[in-house]
Amino acid sequence: MAFDVVMPQMGESIAEATVLKWHKKAGDVIAKDETLYEISTDKVDAEIPAPAAGTLLEILVDVNATVPVGTVVARIGDASEKPTGAAAPAVTAPAAAQAPVAAPPAPLAEDDDNSLEGRLRTKSSPLVREMAKQHGIDLAKVSGSGQAGRVTKEDLEAYMAKGPAATSAAPAPSIAPALPAVHDPSAPTMGLTPGMSVAPAPAMPAFAPGERVKVEPMTRMRKIIADNMVASRRTSAHAYTIFEIDMTHVAQLRNKHKKAFEAQFGTKLSFMPFVMMAACKALRAYPIANASVDGDNVIYKQDINLGIAVSLDWGLIVPVVKNADMMNLGGLARSLNDLAERARSKQLKPDEISGGTFTITNPGVYGDTFGLPIINQPQAAIQGVGAIVKRPVVITGPDGTDFIAIRQVMFSSLGFDHRIVDGAAADLFMAFVKKELENSTFGLE
Repeated sequence: MAFDVVMPQMGESIAEATVLKWHKKAGDVIAKDETLYEISTDKVDAEIPAPAAGTLLEILVDVNATVPVGTVVARIGDASEKPTGAAAPAVTAPAAAQAPVAAPPAPLAEDDDNSLEGRLRTKSSPLVREMAKQHGIDLAKVSGSGQAGRVTKEDLEAYMAKGPAATSAAPAPSIAPALPAVHDPSAPTMGLTPGMSVAPAPAMPAFAPGERVKVEPMTRMRKIIADNMVASRRTSAHAYTIFEIDMTHVAQLRNKHKKAFEAQFGTKLSFMPFVMMAACKALRAYPIANASVDGDNVIYKQDINLGIAVSLDWGLIVPVVKNADMMNLGGLARSLNDLAERARSKQLKPDEISGGTFTITNPGVYGDTFGLPIINQPQAAIQGVGAIVKRPVVITGPDGTDFIAIRQVMFSSLGFDHRIVDGAAADLFMAFVKKELENSTFGLE
């Protein structure tokens, strides 16, 4: 009997996935747990192994097609079996100028909620709901082509592409003019009256007619990154503080212990585990940096789960080191190196890219002096780590005499959500990190 291969559930909030690549073609023999295909979701790209050994009888979902989780995407069985193909017609990727084609709608259950609330809860992914919220679109007015009427990201993009008339479900917010501190009836109103709506400026064209350009569609991951970055900017009141940190002490510790460290823990010792350990201690001391905003509430996370941004050839991903504050330097280094390696080989599991409470990104690996990163929602802060460079620094000796020395210096930034993190708290947090990096032995001595 043929074995149905279904689109897996890659996390609680993941409702659909896109097929990126098939590693086998119909008629090929495949072993159990051998990579069969690759998928992309709102949170991760992953390689999916074959659930059984046999012959790949048929492929039901084409590359670049997006289908709900649980959809039968292929069948594996004995080579002598004939594909039935009747239960699940093949799903093809939508053409550029056509409405997306999705899996055939399943019959609605008797208790299926077709109200607006039900559609928002069950018939769109979190990414689609966030996009609709950003653009002021009522999902109840969008025709869904997914299973059971699900509104897919492609449906929403097609709806928005129809122009202002299609997206006029939610009016633009009223912008009242700023009033002087003391009301003056004669004060200028800038041509506005209270409650008057201001239409957003039309988007400038990316290129002019006749201009020599190369047009390349965004990958699914790039579109997700773009949506998330814009959403974060609109959500959090971003503010930054930058500290100069003398990393000479850490560099000396690392050079002295790196061979013994690698022999003991089986992994290389970079500078990042030192930064991670210092950040964990600072998060314990200043828990507001490990918090999130939920409406009018501040949610203080009791666990410290460090997200570490990893640059990929095809985008960016943030695997998470869970309970990082419970680990020593060796545990942090092993976790960091393991997650980074598996991120680049698409071997991360869903729970390894979710649940982060604070993020560290390292643009310094490319020589960046410092970066001003965008907060990874729903977190309240993100630390940027710059390059470690030898610089002349004024040092004060024990007798009070000043002299110039060559030191290994790093600039590190903290991007924070000013809705809940005050500037003083952000500075105290970074001052704590600086003190740890310049003085702690990190358990090595």
